[in-house]
Amino acid sequence: MSKLRRPRPPIAREGWPLIAICLGMAALAAPLDRRLTLPPLAAALATALFYRDPERPAPPRPNLLYAPADGRVLHVTPLDDAPELQGAPAWRVAVFLSLLDVHITRSPAAGVVRSVEHRPGRFQSAWDAGVEQTNERNTIQIATGRGPLAVVQIAGLVARRIVCYPRAGSAVGGGERIGLIRFGSRTDLIFPRAMAWPLVTPGQRVRGGVTPLAVMLGDSR
Repeated sequence: MSKLRRPRPPIAREGWPLIAICLGMAALAAPLDRRLTLPPLAAALATALFYRDPERPAPPRPNLLYAPADGRVLHVTPLDDAPELQGAPAWRVAVFLSLLDVHITRSPAAGVVRSVEHRPGRFQSAWDAGVEQTNERNTIQIATGRGPLAVVQIAGLVARRIVCYPRAGSAVGGGERIGLIRFGSRTDLIFPRAMAWPLVTPGQRVRGGVTPLAVMLGDSR
């Protein structure tokens, strides 16, 4: 008989220490004046909302590439030679995450992580042009059954830490959690032009692991 799976807490593990600190401050303040508990309790609530991590079903269609994060599409740009894909012509779909968005990074498709590369850099606004080259960022290259792709986690003006879960050689499923960026940030999906065709336009709202960003070439749109 299979064991029952415990429901996963709807908050990313990185948020629990911060919530605990806020609650501890509220507990210390309570004997002095209950009104003093309001700021740390509000901070605990805000932290819980930022680090929320909702369960989402696995993407149903393997012929699609799904959004790597919640947010708004900044741009869909053709690249003549994407360095993240060894110079192949590619598409870059940039998704901006506001402070109100879920900040979990998800794999756009099933595959195997080939490399994880972290590069230090600046902390300019994530919607500024060129931040994909200058800001602190983390590139996750994934080999799928239809070709390579790259997910780039880019720190923003407020974001100061990028978290990546898998290592090189790890298998990931479509829609699986692969990381998190603390506070406002940007997440890009880069894939070869010979592999897939974009389905989204600038300004469109997307949800990580839910919204299709591209369809594999040769498949029905």
